[in-house]
Amino acid sequence: MRRFIRLFLLVALAAGSADGFTRAVVVAEDAREIVNYRCPMHPWITAKSSNSKCTICGMNLTPVFAGDGNAAVGDDSVKLNSATESVIGVATAAAKVAPLTLTLRVNGTIGEDETRHRALSARVPGRLEKLYVDQVGLEVAAGQPFADFYSPEMLTAQRLYLQNFRLHANAGAVSGSDLATTREKLLDFGLIADDIKKLETEQKPSEKFLLRSPYGGTVTSRRAYEGQYVKVDDILFEIGDFSQLWFVFDAYERDLPLLKINQPVAVTLTSLPGETITAPITFIDPNLNPTTRTARGRVVLNNPQRRILNGQTATGVVRIETAPTLLIPRSAILYTHATPCAYVATGEGNYQFRPLTLGKIGDREAEVLSGVAAGEKVVTAAALIIDSQSQLAHITTPAAASMPTAESAAPKMPMTPVVLPDDLVRSMLAATAALAGDNLGEYQKQLPLLQTAAGQVGGEAGEILSPLTAKLVAGENLTAAREPFEAFSSAVADLVRAQPAATRQARIFQCSMSPVLGTSRWLQPRDQDAVRNPFFGLTMLDCGAELQ
Repeated sequence: MRRFIRLFLLVALAAGSADGFTRAVVVAEDAREIVNYRCPMHPWITAKSSNSKCTICGMNLTPVFAGDGNAAVGDDSVKLNSATESVIGVATAAAKVAPLTLTLRVNGTIGEDETRHRALSARVPGRLEKLYVDQVGLEVAAGQPFADFYSPEMLTAQRLYLQNFRLHANAGAVSGSDLATTREKLLDFGLIADDIKKLETEQKPSEKFLLRSPYGGTVTSRRAYEGQYVKVDDILFEIGDFSQLWFVFDAYERDLPLLKINQPVAVTLTSLPGETITAPITFIDPNLNPTTRTARGRVVLNNPQRRILNGQTATGVVRIETAPTLLIPRSAILYTHATPCAYVATGEGNYQFRPLTLGKIGDREAEVLSGVAAGEKVVTAAALIIDSQSQLAHITTPAAASMPTAESAAPKMPMTPVVLPDDLVRSMLAATAALAGDNLGEYQKQLPLLQTAAGQVGGEAGEILSPLTAKLVAGENLTAAREPFEAFSSAVADLVRAQPAATRQARIFQCSMSPVLGTSRWLQPRDQDAVRNPFFGLTMLDCGAELQ
């Protein structure tokens, strides 16, 4: 090819004329292979014919020659020359099979060990004369006095015991089992062995006795006050053992499969800066909270010095390593389209677009379920620039697959104007308003009505709308819903626009930079002046202008 160009240049120079030189350059340029024709202002508008014009600005399309810098290669690839690769700093990494490492951070609170929670209740009816423990948060030991307790029933039980004790000691007139029964009743009422020993020695029963704590711990609740009358089983105090506490955290539904019993958790607290307490997971609640979509996990923390406080917040870190799986660096993943994607280097400056199905996301890598194979090199640096170049070169991607060429962009309108059914126009206005307000739920509600109304349109207009109606979807997100709606909306707007201006059922607005078609139209109520763009919604709500 270079020899061919030089030959023409030499001929022109030999002719000694500037015109000859110009004609030689033109002939040399024309000798190169033309890939397609493209609009200089709107590069995504392409055509195979040199007579085509841009459907947006009306400019003549210019040729794109093979090997002319960076260009499209096939339907899903873009080719960069070595200079471009060097300037933008392209870097790649091979997809590999290896364990995925990820760090899961969970937040929760410190709570008492519920298996060590105890209640101190009244065992005999009576009155609290004096309290020795009168504050929540106090530490008590097993056997420590809690209160002076007045109880006539205790007095009766002591007298009966002394009577049996004397009879048994003097003449054996009472059996040992009767004596044991009255002794057990005193113990059940709250006396301890030393109290009974003292009663046997002094022989002085009393309606007052000392109420002691049967267990040690921290007072967490107080329901008793001096002078208060209580009945049997009334709870006076609650005691928790804070030498061992629970770290209870919330785990999201998506993270639950990663958590296992006995998995170590590194717990940190703001009250202990620089310290980490590591303990295993002891329990994962099988019940999911229907509101937060989380389940609770539990870690048992030893707290012998009481440095951890009940009720404070804490953060846990769980380091997880999965079984070997196919991985690519997270920096290779783009979220610029309807699905995650990456660009794979196929050699000689070619980069192929690949939609991905992702699994677990790790700290530095991500699991790939489909889209790339082990050993393939994915772009980890400058991927976003390559993606921009691929769109300019009209690479077929999920978002760009429906982009028009100059031959296909203009819809075919009926020969005679058609008045659309009022039901279709009303549904169209409601669906358009929902997308303009980013209200996906309302759009999904209106979609069946819109499809039904569009299905009732016959004739040439029905032939135009039918394939576009079939592509309308509720969508999992606004982007998925808007992509097919854009072409449908433009077709409906064009049908309305074909009517005389005085009889049109709605106003028509146009956006010259819509995400799918480049230029698209929509309907708005006749009494609404403000622009409400449904293709961008609240992001660019006022992008557009009214068409007459």
